[in-house]
Amino acid sequence: MDAKLKYKAKKIKMVFFDIDDTLRVKDTGYMPDSVQKVFQALKAKGILVGIASGRARYGVPQEVRALHADYCVKLNGAYVKDDKKNIIFQAPIPADIVVAYKKWADDMGIYYGMAGRHEAVLSTRNDMINNAIDNVYAQLEVCPDYNEKHDVYQMWTFEDKGDSLQLPVELAEHLRLVRWHDNSSDVVLKGTSKALGVSKVVDHLGLKPENILVFGDELNDLELFDYAGISIAMGVSHPLLQEKADLVTKKVEEDGILYALEELGLIEKELQFPQLELEKQKGPKATIKTNYGDMTLVLFPEHAPKTVANFLGLAKEGYYDGIIFHRIIPEFMIQGGDPTGTGMGGQSIYGDSFEDEFSDELYNLRGAFSMANAGPNTNGSQFFIVQNSKIPYAKKELERGGWPVPIAAAYADNGGTPHLDRRHTVFGQVADDNSFQVLDQIAAVETGAQDKPKEDVVIETIEVFD
Repeated sequence: MDAKLKYKAKKIKMVFFDIDDTLRVKDTGYMPDSVQKVFQALKAKGILVGIASGRARYGVPQEVRALHADYCVKLNGAYVKDDKKNIIFQAPIPADIVVAYKKWADDMGIYYGMAGRHEAVLSTRNDMINNAIDNVYAQLEVCPDYNEKHDVYQMWTFEDKGDSLQLPVELAEHLRLVRWHDNSSDVVLKGTSKALGVSKVVDHLGLKPENILVFGDELNDLELFDYAGISIAMGVSHPLLQEKADLVTKKVEEDGILYALEELGLIEKELQFPQLELEKQKGPKATIKTNYGDMTLVLFPEHAPKTVANFLGLAKEGYYDGIIFHRIIPEFMIQGGDPTGTGMGGQSIYGDSFEDEFSDELYNLRGAFSMANAGPNTNGSQFFIVQNSKIPYAKKELERGGWPVPIAAAYADNGGTPHLDRRHTVFGQVADDNSFQVLDQIAAVETGAQDKPKEDVVIETIEVFD
C-alpha cells in the first residue's frame, strides 16, 4: 500500500458506495456479510456512509436499504436524500426536453424508459428490454405518457446500437448518454452526475472533496472518481475506471471493500492467527526427517506464498537431503538449510535472494519455522526453528509493545523470540508434541565453536504433503 495513499486516508470523513458489482453482484444479488461489518465499523469510527447509484430508491435492494446509509445519491446524482428522507438536492429533466427526447427516440426506432421519484416505466416490453432492465428494476409497467403527469429524473435507451449511438445536437446541449449495458444507456441531464449529487452532500455537511472516499465499477462513476479525495475501483471495474482509480481492489465475492478499507487503515483488520489454530489449517505440510527423529511442520502459503514455494521447491528436488543443522543454540533456535554447512551458503529456487514476507498474523513463537537471512530481503535456502521455551517479558509488556493479545499470551505461556518479528519471515509452525520433543532433543546437543554441533545433526530428507 502506497504511503501517500494511507496518509490521504487519514482525512476521510465519508465513504460512498456504488451498488451493482460494488456492494453486491448485480447478476446474482450476492452481497457478502463483510459489507454489513464495513458499515458498522465505519459508523463506529464516526465516518459517514453513503450510497451513490444510478438506481432510484425503489430499485435499491432490501439488503442495501437495511445498511441504513446516512445519505443516498440516486438516479446518477439527480436526487439526493438523507436517512431521515430529507431532500438535499433534486434536478428533474425539464419537461420539454423529455418530450423532445421521446420524439427523437420514436423517430429513431429506439425504445425508452423514464424514471421518476417513486416509480419507473417503459415505452414497451420485449426480450431485449427485459434482459437489460429486469435485474435492476423488476416488473416495470408500460406507460409511454408517464411524463405528462410526473417529473422525470432520468431516462434510458433500449437498442442494439452500442457506443455508436449519439444524441442529435439539439438534445446533446441538454442531455448525455452513459452506457451501462450492451443494450441500454442512461440518459441524464447534462452536468448531472454522481459527482454532482455527492458534492451537494459535501456542501451540506461542510466537508471538502478530500474528505470523501468512493467505491465504484462502471462508467457512471468516472466523474465521481475525478471529484473524490480517494477513489477505489472494484476488481471487475471498467478499464477506464481502473485507470482513474487510486486503488483497484478485489471483487465483491472476495470481500474487496473490506480488503481495501483494511489496507488503508480505515477499518481494523480482523486478524486470524493460524499458529494458534493449527488443526484448522488446510495448507501443505512437510516432515523434516533427521537422525534424531522427525519434525512435522504446517506451512502458511497464504501469508508467505513466495517463501513457502521456495521451501517446497527445494525440498521436492532433494536440495536439503544430507544437509546438517550447522548452528544450534539451546533456548533459542536450530538453524539449517545451507549445503556448505557453514552458514554462508545456499540458494533459493529463484536464483537470487528474495524479499521478506512479513504478516501481521504470523510470529516467531516457540516452534515457528522462519527464514534465516543476512539482513532485509536476503532470503535464500537457510531456515531456523524457534526452540526457546521462555522469554523475559510478561504478557502485559508485550501488549504494550504492540503485539496482539493472543500472541502476547502465547509468547508468555510457551516462549519464542519476539525480537525477531518483522526481521525474519515466519512461514510455518511445528505441528505436534512429538515434533517438539525432537526439536528440544536437537537443541540440547553439545556444540562447539560458532554453535556448531560436535556431532552432525543431519536432515536425511524432507517429505512434502501438499
